[in-house]
Amino acid sequence: MTQALPDRWLRVVQVVVLLAAFGCAVGLRVVVGGAGVTQSYPAGLVFAGCLLSVAAAARTRVAVSGRALAVGLGGAVVVCAPVALGQLLTLRPLHDTRGLAAWLAVVTVVATAEEVFLRGTLYDATARLAGEPVAIALGAVCFALLHVPLYGWHVLPLDLAVGVVLGGLRQATGTAAAPAVTHVLADVAGWFLR
Repeated sequence: MTQALPDRWLRVVQVVVLLAAFGCAVGLRVVVGGAGVTQSYPAGLVFAGCLLSVAAAARTRVAVSGRALAVGLGGAVVVCAPVALGQLLTLRPLHDTRGLAAWLAVVTVVATAEEVFLRGTLYDATARLAGEPVAIALGAVCFALLHVPLYGWHVLPLDLAVGVVLGGLRQATGTAAAPAVTHVLADVAGWFLR
């Protein structure tokens, strides 16, 4: 009994420290990006570097398997289908590819870093402390909140829902690889469907 209490407190402290580090990374992204934070490649890369540094310090492991990649692809279809259907029904043209290569490189790094941290490091620590449903919920809330300084409060409901889907993919596969694939592919689809 005496050992259980300190272990639980260490888990609480770990989650709190991870949340503080995440908040600092988001804040640093906003400071580096300034008024143009949504278009700032340096701000995105600094943010990704912070998240990956924390994940590395926590020794986060991301297992990559064919199953995880397939589930991630399926997740992208689920997440993107409503927007793609709307695009199709309104007959809006797709966005062109000018600037896609540089954007894709940065977005792949940033989206993957977000998933390694949120559905890897933070998920693992939170699941050990309070179970997987809480890990899914906390990751979804963090995912939604990180987009508010970039796009405004109106994105909160959609990003919260997407965060739950990404957390469900992590739970289903046991790895952050599946949500990382979904996230990157959804961002790519978002480029063309905007």
